[in-house]
Amino acid sequence: CRHGDRCSRLHNKPTFSQTIALLNIYRNPQNTAQSADGMRCAVSDVEMQEHYDEFFEEVFTEMEEKYGEVEEMNVCDNLGDHLVGNVYVKFRREEDAEKAVLDLNNRWFNGQPIHAELSPVTDFREACCRQYEMGECTRGGFCNFMHLKPISRELRRELYGRRRKRHRSRSRSRERRSRSRDRGSRGGGGGRDRERRRSRDRERSGRF
Repeated sequence: CRHGDRCSRLHNKPTFSQTIALLNIYRNPQNTAQSADGMRCAVSDVEMQEHYDEFFEEVFTEMEEKYGEVEEMNVCDNLGDHLVGNVYVKFRREEDAEKAVLDLNNRWFNGQPIHAELSPVTDFREACCRQYEMGECTRGGFCNFMHLKPISRELRRELYGRRRKRHRSRSRSRERRSRSRDRGSRGGGGGRDRERRRSRDRERSGRF
């Protein structure tokens, strides 16, 4: 909400959610780049995209490696204080989101303390500005709906492609375990043979 603590409306903060918000963590160089004499420096579109992709990949990778599988991550390109630089990370599991919030509020990023909280947003299509996506938003950067900043196609394929590979790997692993159990259940063989088969199955699946 753009009114912050001064707002007269009641804003219920969720006690559990798949999504977390990292508040004002992304610094757009086009908004902050200045020379020593205070004049604004020009940042090319190519430099801008490279800077943004590096930021996005760093945060996305950190979230997945430290806290759990990320379903979706979005960064706001708005200018209003309540949205500028906000990063929204939707985890696959609510427990991972809760764990991330507890840990991230004790960490720093780019020389600043991280402010993380659970977010009620789980469907980003509902929270996004439709006019902005069509290039028709008249409210500009101060719109109260999310203006999401896109990453490059190459980075999207790389980050979300890794997730698809993991899912395929898990699916194949489950199929192998299922086939092993099926083989173990066919035929008599006696108790000793069944125990040997169960032992081999455990070795194949890497479980104790």
